Amino acid sequence: MNLNATLFAQLVVFLILAVFTMKFVWPPIMKALDERAKKIADGLSAADKAKSELALTEKRVVDEMRKARESATELRAGAEKQGVALVDEARQEAARIIAQARQAAEAEAGVAAQRAKEALREQVAALAVAGAERILRKEINAQVHADLLANLKQELK
Repeated sequence: MNLNATLFAQLVVFLILAVFTMKFVWPPIMKALDERAKKIADGLSAADKAKSELALTEKRVVDEMRKARESATELRAGAEKQGVALVDEARQEAARIIAQARQAAEAEAGVAAQRAKEALREQVAALAVAGAERILRKEINAQVHADLLANLKQELK
């Protein structure tokens, strides 16, 4: 065999292989590579979109946390004010109840003192009459006796 014929045969086989590869093998490989490139591009765009959404979500979370803190501070301040108001109201109510109790006790003491004075006057009048009876040893008219007791009561007041 001749070297030229071998080279020519190898060239023909190579060209047939190249044509076969370009017609049947190359398109599926290129299609697979294009699909892979598209998937990678889609994945990168989705990652960029997710990253931007994450940044927006983080901003929203920070804003919501700030609002929640402000709301909690306002609620705490309101609760403290309400607590102070309730304590003041309770103190005022307690002072009112104590004042009423003192007034009731003073009134009761005044009534009791008045009763005691009346009872003491009646006892003094009875003792005075008994003493006068013993001194005089004689019976006094009932009407005169009643008048004397009434006069004695008036004098003791």
